[in-house]
Amino acid sequence: MSQRDYYEVLGVSKDVSEAELKKAYRRLAMKHHPDRNPDDDEAIEKFKEAKEAFEILKDKEKRAAYDQFGHAGVSNQPGGGGFGGGGADINDIFGDVFGDIFGGGRRGGGGQRVYRGDDLQYNLEVSLEEAVAGTSTEIKIPNTISCEVCDGSGAKRGTSPSTCATCHGVGQVRMQQGFFSVQQTCPACRGKGKVITDPCPNCRGQGRTQKEKTLSVKIPAGVDTGDKIRLSGEGEASDSGGPAGDLYVAIMVKAHPIFQRDGADLLCTVPINFATAAVGGELEVPTLDGRVKLKIPAGTQTEKTFRLRGKGVKPVRGGAVGDLMAKVRIETPVNLTSDQRDMLMQFHETISGDNAQKHSPKAHSWLGGVKQFFDDLRG
Repeated sequence: MSQRDYYEVLGVSKDVSEAELKKAYRRLAMKHHPDRNPDDDEAIEKFKEAKEAFEILKDKEKRAAYDQFGHAGVSNQPGGGGFGGGGADINDIFGDVFGDIFGGGRRGGGGQRVYRGDDLQYNLEVSLEEAVAGTSTEIKIPNTISCEVCDGSGAKRGTSPSTCATCHGVGQVRMQQGFFSVQQTCPACRGKGKVITDPCPNCRGQGRTQKEKTLSVKIPAGVDTGDKIRLSGEGEASDSGGPAGDLYVAIMVKAHPIFQRDGADLLCTVPINFATAAVGGELEVPTLDGRVKLKIPAGTQTEKTFRLRGKGVKPVRGGAVGDLMAKVRIETPVNLTSDQRDMLMQFHETISGDNAQKHSPKAHSWLGGVKQFFDDLRG
């Protein structure tokens, strides 16, 4: 066995995290696994080399010894200095990694591997009101389910699958690869350990059929876009006698005509006329609980934001109820009559001239800044 640096073998740095270490190992094991590279001695060697490196580096004590003393520090430890150090059988090593990477397979009766079905995702659109208050709904999904005629066996009713003559029901065959004996998925039964001579006419021997399912989904209050609801066992059926996968319902909250959501808070923009902004008054503001009155103080400027406490959202994962942030926007009147125009001009005359600074302090300050800017340019 080549004694390359273990970090180099896995393609990681010495300060690699546990999660990244495992990710790097899985990537290499997937690439070089013997089942994916039959009759490729080089791939098998790389697979074993990656396994050895991972076994050392995933153990904190072994990793510390390796970092300090190199291969000499772990050569006598189980799992170090080659596969023989701990007395592990290479077929057990292949089996462990295979189950680790290809879906957590377990052995069923007769020794064949069984795997859970695939997980599925369903994108569900809900209104903001439904997301905030919670609701229940029904969804219809096309799904692969266990055949009801043959109970998922794939064999015609009254018959049963027979033990595979090639692997004798184990699901794997042993092949000699040089010095090592390598275990691979049986090509005759594809790892199932059984073969079907008289297939079920309903599923054509697959043990699974397509069917639309209607499921009830309970949406908890406070969900937001990106949240997922897991329905255990409602995913795709297994094709090897294992449990079904899970269904993940991904929430997508539709755009609302009035409110926008920002975490636990709700945002809205409220148009007001300039007379109310100038002299003050009251406005009715919508909330998800109904209407509330908002007091507008005299002299309110556009973009002023008012906080209505407790009128937001209670997050699904707990925490305080958010607030409603109401931003006012002053609306300029349009389609004026001649009389209205005259009155506005008269009003404008009363607040301009010597009174401009008093009534429009921001505009006066801005104009002073502009004047100073041009003076500096000329200076």
